[in-house]
Amino acid sequence: MTAKLEGGLSPQDINSATLRREITLPLLVFYGLGVTIGAGIYVLVGATAEQAGIYAPTSFLLAAFVMLFSACSFSELSGRFPQSAGEAAYVEAAFSVPSLTVITGALMLLAATVSAAAIAVGCAGYVATLVSIPLWSIIAVIVLFSGLVAAWGILESVRFAAVFTLIEVLGLVIVVVAGLWQKPEIIRELPSVFPALSDTPALAAIAMTSLLAFFAFIGFDGMVNIVEETKNPARNMPLGIFITLTIATLLYFSVAAIAVLRLPLDELGDSTAPVSLLFERLTGISPVAITLIAIGATLNGIVIQTILASRIIYGMANVGRLPNGLARLNDRTRTPLLATVLVTVATMVFALFFPIGTLAERTSQVVLAVFILINLSLLRIKWRGDPAPDGIFTAPAIVPVIGLLTCIAMLVGPVFIMN
Repeated sequence: MTAKLEGGLSPQDINSATLRREITLPLLVFYGLGVTIGAGIYVLVGATAEQAGIYAPTSFLLAAFVMLFSACSFSELSGRFPQSAGEAAYVEAAFSVPSLTVITGALMLLAATVSAAAIAVGCAGYVATLVSIPLWSIIAVIVLFSGLVAAWGILESVRFAAVFTLIEVLGLVIVVVAGLWQKPEIIRELPSVFPALSDTPALAAIAMTSLLAFFAFIGFDGMVNIVEETKNPARNMPLGIFITLTIATLLYFSVAAIAVLRLPLDELGDSTAPVSLLFERLTGISPVAITLIAIGATLNGIVIQTILASRIIYGMANVGRLPNGLARLNDRTRTPLLATVLVTVATMVFALFFPIGTLAERTSQVVLAVFILINLSLLRIKWRGDPAPDGIFTAPAIVPVIGLLTCIAMLVGPVFIMN
């Protein structure tokens, strides 16, 4: 379904080309895992350990818990309004306030671009362990290559992502298996990653770190923005979102737990290639192979975030909230090339001038603000009694309420803790 919002233009008014509906459920899951894992454990396990110490795995679980309720809201809204620039479309449908729609789309565009920049910095850190060239030049090559892949075509891009996602998941599984093989008793040590409820400093550290860990779960919001390119979206989109969240949570907790239980925390926090360091310590094997996997994982994340950001621009231009020219698709690639170029340039600027920790935290804050709007949108739609289309996933009204409250708590909680 292609929506035509008030005051906007349909795609047919702008361009005869349309997006190809070619993404199956497996490819959708690979897409979600690619952006989630690429922006997650390979980049942030060291940073979370530096902040929360041995309790870093619990921070990932807390972030996943917050994500779950918003995932339900996204799943229902993607069925009600299956179109690109999903977040902006949901807010428009709920409130019919054009300025709020533009703000929502702009926030998600900012989040996707800053996220791509954060992953690019993380990717460059792994590359720098293999080659001795200036970091800025590594970042530039990574961002440009990712932009070219994103412009290639959606099926080609997602297939590229699927291959790298398989490799990056395999890399994490190898780390987990190696940790259990070398020290099976580590399973008995798992309770130590959960603090006592009376340990206020530990709980505060977890709450602070969960904002950083939240960044590692950002992905399903990107999935809904390729709904126009997904086959049977009413069925596949909710399934893809929940499968992605489940797999990512299991992998994150397992790898983070092995990392904090097997490596000195200061060494883990100082490493620019934490998964490579962990692999080397667990296996005694050269970390080159796992470093290459980490490079592929992070590169994959950049490509997918670039696709996401360009589809947000495309979707907003499609309904008249941005210049119509940004909705034009290339006749051969059927991708929005101008939008992809703009995203690539913006990613380059952020990656070259901001550190990864700052980029990740700012991305999380922006995404949480959007998630607050999304949960409010679903609540308003349900409050009005708008009927849901047949055959889509629907959530009880209490779900967006909890999603709203948990996102607010995660967004403002660290401010109170710091004060």
